[in-house]
Amino acid sequence: MTRHTPVRLLTLACCLCSALSAAQPAAPLRAGAAKTNITSPLGTPIIGGFAPFPAQEVHDELHARCLVLDDGQTRLALVICDLLGVHRTLSLETRRLILEVTGIPPENVIFAGTHTHSAGSALGVSRLAYDQPLDDYQKLIARRVTDAVSLAAGRLRPAEIASGSVDVPEHVFNRRWLMREGAAPASPFGKAERVKMNPAAGGADLVEPAGPVDPAVSFVALREPGGRLISVFAAYSLHYVGGVSGRAISADYFGVFCEELARLEGPREDGPPFVALLANGTSGDINNINFRQREPRRPAYEKMRLVGRDVAARVHRALAGVAWRDRAELGARYRELPLAWRKIEPELLAWARETEERSPRLSRGDIPVEAKWPTTPDWVQRLSYAGRVQVLARAQGPARVPLQVFRIGDIAIGTMPGEVFAETGLEYKKRSPFARSFMIELNHGYFGYLPPPRHFELGGYETWPGTNYLEPKAADLMLGALLEMTEGLRPSAR
Repeated sequence: MTRHTPVRLLTLACCLCSALSAAQPAAPLRAGAAKTNITSPLGTPIIGGFAPFPAQEVHDELHARCLVLDDGQTRLALVICDLLGVHRTLSLETRRLILEVTGIPPENVIFAGTHTHSAGSALGVSRLAYDQPLDDYQKLIARRVTDAVSLAAGRLRPAEIASGSVDVPEHVFNRRWLMREGAAPASPFGKAERVKMNPAAGGADLVEPAGPVDPAVSFVALREPGGRLISVFAAYSLHYVGGVSGRAISADYFGVFCEELARLEGPREDGPPFVALLANGTSGDINNINFRQREPRRPAYEKMRLVGRDVAARVHRALAGVAWRDRAELGARYRELPLAWRKIEPELLAWARETEERSPRLSRGDIPVEAKWPTTPDWVQRLSYAGRVQVLARAQGPARVPLQVFRIGDIAIGTMPGEVFAETGLEYKKRSPFARSFMIELNHGYFGYLPPPRHFELGGYETWPGTNYLEPKAADLMLGALLEMTEGLRPSAR
């Protein structure tokens, strides 16, 4: 018979208690949700195209939507904004304010844009500048996002959680196409390419898409115990839909999804409102155009309504079959990965300066991104890249790229601060140690497109310097770091 001393018995008891604590949170989950209006003032530049233009109309309002979770030990905030993207300095200031007002640590806050192309710019004077002071609209966003988190934290109440996914393949298509030899146009820099972004639909020069799509809508749902929904956080890898009218502000299909899910949930006469959030998954090479066949033109906003309502209906139906539980251990990992900026060769810099010298200068009009003056339509793209190349050439390295992972029970949500390709998101799901995993993009910054290294030999818009900001291996380096962070959140690893 083995004898145990009181000290050894105490040690065994402590180990057993620790193991039980790691297996199950000490307190039931609590959740709260809120949204605030972040619609930009008229005149704010809408930045979805090569030449931003001032907003003249509001079709539908923009919002910051927030979900706060608390397991008794850790508090997380997930914030999704109807913006093309957020600048790094805006994220830093917003999370500083959130800490000041709510006590939630900066590393426990997701703050991402949806990538609507019909919102006022939250990227400041230069989207390529690593540090810059906030402009008036960015200051408004920081305040309103902080308000949303504060409201959601004030609405924390006992909650049950469920998760799932549903495939909606009808709306996602890879927009990068391998073309028949010699059919792809040269880049603005005169380099021959094998891939064209957004080729003519149904054309004879199409060979095959240059990558896969991710059709899954992943979601996390919260409800009052046995009762009504508090919030649904979802992610879908579809760039945006567009089809707007004139110079109007719109949240695109992301906003339609959120409002439609609220409508399907039904009206409420009392208590906190239901709040849906739809993040952009990994859609850097994905859009809503079926390039295999021509489609008829639709009235403004019709397609985004169709997509948003359909995706919401699919998620709503999927909620009927999920399993609910009242506990989910929460965790977060945050890291700033040092990466090199995209290298600008001397000949490319010479091309940029020559382009600026040759481009027509207009006295009025919309100024292309990173350019210094308006120009004629045939020079807009070249002048924009001439400016972008020069800004990148002045960048001092390394870039410190924010990466973040949230753990919500058996769910892992990985994030990157750029436009991530679908194949990277699929690889994360495949290699993550968690039962359910997905990625969202455009979190804590806007570092351009993030093509996997193989795409640089193919070329195409997403690989051009000025659209792509970081070294060619950046996407793989970021994925490796993200998977390492995710592994560190596993209960066994802790």
